Amino acid sequence: MGRAEELVRIAKKLEKMVTRKNTDGALDLLKELNSYTMTIELLQATRIGVAVNAVRKQCSDEEVVALAKILIKNWKRLLESSGTPKSEKALEGQKNKKEKSLDFPRWQPEGANSQPAKRCKTRKVPCLVASQGNSPSVLPRPNSARSKPEPPKTPSSPSSPTFAPTICFLASCYLTGDSVRDKCIEMISAALKMDDDYKQFGVNCDKMASEIEDHILWLELKSTDMKYRNRVRSRISNLKDPKNPNLRRDVLNGAISPSLIARMTAEEMASDELKELRNAMTLEAIREHQMAKTGGTATDLFQCGKCKKKNCTYNQVQTRSADEPMTTFVLCNECGNRWKVCTHCSPSMGRQRNCSRA
Repeated sequence: MGRAEELVRIAKKLEKMVTRKNTDGALDLLKELNSYTMTIELLQATRIGVAVNAVRKQCSDEEVVALAKILIKNWKRLLESSGTPKSEKALEGQKNKKEKSLDFPRWQPEGANSQPAKRCKTRKVPCLVASQGNSPSVLPRPNSARSKPEPPKTPSSPSSPTFAPTICFLASCYLTGDSVRDKCIEMISAALKMDDDYKQFGVNCDKMASEIEDHILWLELKSTDMKYRNRVRSRISNLKDPKNPNLRRDVLNGAISPSLIARMTAEEMASDELKELRNAMTLEAIREHQMAKTGGTATDLFQCGKCKKKNCTYNQVQTRSADEPMTTFVLCNECGNRWKVCTHCSPSMGRQRNCSRA
C-alpha cells in the first residue's frame, strides 16, 4: 500500500470518528501521521489536513488537540515555504517580459576613439559596458540580477524604533523605553501644567508625573494592561478638570503625594461641589427608602431587642383571618432593626407578644 493510500485510509477513519462523535483511537492515528514525511502533493491529494482539523475541533482530549495543532501548524509552514518560490518566479518572469519590451537608448562615451557601448541584460536597470581601446570599462550595476529589490525605508517600516511611535518631548532622564509608559508620563505632566499653577509652586512636572506613573505601575503589578491605562486616564481627567482645580494644586504643593494620587478612587478625587451633590443625593435616597419603610405611627411602647431603645415606628396589618388580631410590624428608628408582634390587644395598653423578627 502506497503512502497516499495509507493517508486516505487514516483520513477516512478520522472522518468516521467525527461523524460518530467518538474520537477514541484518534491519538494513535495522529502519532502515525506525525511519523510521515509530508509533501504538498500528498496534502492536496488526500486532504488529510481537513480531517485532522475536524478532529481537533470536536475532540475534548487535550493531548489529541495539542498534537493536531502541531500537525496543522507544520503543514501550513510547508505550504507557505513552497508557495514563496513560485510567487517569486512568477514576478521575475513578468519583470523580464517588461524589460524585453523596453527599448533603451544606446550610450556613447566621450572621446574620439570610443566605440559604441555594449548593453548587458539585467533584471531591473541595464548595465552599460563602454570599451575604450582594448580595456573595457564597466559601469556600476545592481548587486545581483536575482536579488529582490529592497523596499524604501520609511518611518513606518520595521526598521524604525518600535518604542517611540510618536514624538515624545520628555527629558531623556525620564524615558523608560516603553512607548506606553512614556506617553502616559507625558500626558500626566501636561495635566499638571494646566493653568500654569506649577510655576507658582516651582515644581518639576515631568519628575512628578514620572513618580505618579511609577506608583500606578506598581499598583497594577508592573503591567501596562487595560487596568493600568484606565487608572492613568482617571488621574489625567481629574487633574485637567476645570471645576476641580484644588486637586491639581494639592498635588503640586505636596498636600497629596504621588503615591496617594496614584491609589485614590474617583470619589476621593472628585471636587467639593461634586462631593456635596453626591452626599445630598445619597441622603435623599436614604430618606426616601426610610420613608417607604417607616411610614407608620411613632411610639415608645416597644423596646428594640438589639439596641434596647424605644424610638420605634409600627404598622398594623391584618395578615390572618378576620377573627384574629392584627399583626404589628415594628421598626427601630435608631438601629433599623425590624420585628413583628402578634398583639392580643391594642399597643396603647402595653400588652404585646413578640413573635419573630420580620
